[in-house]
Amino acid sequence: MKRKVCVVITARPSYSRIRTALKAFQEHDDIELQIVAATSALLYKYGQIVKVIQKDGFQVTESVYNLIEGESLITSAKTTGLGIIELSGVFDRLKPDMVVTIADRYETIATAIAAAYLNIPLVHIQGGEVTGNIDEKVRHAITKLSDIHLVATEKARERVIRMGENPDSVHITGCPSIDIVQAVLDEDNGKSFDILSKYSGVGMSLPNRSDYIVVLQHPVTTEIESASEQIRNTYNALSDMPIQIYWFWPNSDSGSDEVSKTLRKIRENEKPNNLLLFKNVMSDDFIRLMNGAKCIVGNSSAAIREASYLGVPAINIGSRQAGRERGRNVADVSYNSDEIRAAVQNAIDRKQERKGEQIYGDGKAGQRIAELLASTELTSEKRLYF
Repeated sequence: MKRKVCVVITARPSYSRIRTALKAFQEHDDIELQIVAATSALLYKYGQIVKVIQKDGFQVTESVYNLIEGESLITSAKTTGLGIIELSGVFDRLKPDMVVTIADRYETIATAIAAAYLNIPLVHIQGGEVTGNIDEKVRHAITKLSDIHLVATEKARERVIRMGENPDSVHITGCPSIDIVQAVLDEDNGKSFDILSKYSGVGMSLPNRSDYIVVLQHPVTTEIESASEQIRNTYNALSDMPIQIYWFWPNSDSGSDEVSKTLRKIRENEKPNNLLLFKNVMSDDFIRLMNGAKCIVGNSSAAIREASYLGVPAINIGSRQAGRERGRNVADVSYNSDEIRAAVQNAIDRKQERKGEQIYGDGKAGQRIAELLASTELTSEKRLYF
């Protein structure tokens, strides 16, 4: 009998972290895939990732509209609470053999709590890592609620085991997002990518766009009172550089409204001639865009994970990724405009050959995950292994 594997996708980054595993699940003879789209994955404001999921050939089994807008601390808490209520009903109807939750976004703990209280074995992807803000608490809380741990690195495995989890339940699979990077590299073989030939950004572009930088900066949930100032500092660092800027709107975290308002004011009042804003692009195309960039700037995990595999210079700003394993491509800076500008200029001026590192996987995570979930022993009982 096929195992019913229920995957809950709540946001743009969640999908890229699981897409190749979904494909492997779909093709596996012993797995029946169930996909639940929830939270910001359903909303146009955040790129409506559910349509991308469907376009990629996956059937969405159920949709859960649980995002309370406002992008504040209290709406994040209420969104999580509503997610527990709604997902409990979904899991009761679908009766999966296991539930998969991805990474550490605040709303993913709703998936973990609902599955745990229904005695459904919970699979956690990307546990054991270390970062800043609320993600740190959510990630480790999910680890303690989970029964099967699919981690990206040896250090992550060691941390999960030190938290008292059964070593036999902790498997190093690598990160499925690296699978996408490798697939793009294999397919493109060095071809260039022009984002404007496929997507419409908001703003203005330079006549010559061959040199460009990518910016992806989210609010930090423990620093939301400074979100607007932090974005302004980043823009000030880049504004007078004669290079195209492709800037992506933030995720639906607390403080993202302030970030979005600041970006709109910059676009409307200052009318920069080199700034284009994008809501969303396909994950493959984002990899292509990042691979051709002089550098990626901000505080996204993509700069730490995917960019390290590509060897693309990454300017990591502030505390959001503090503690995460990183490669030689990363330069850490504060929110100071002069410091950001100097690091970006250094990346633009770099002449040495880019060298990627396999910190978060080798491009084969999806298949490993499918094989593990098709065969591993399932249990929702918990014991400590200290």
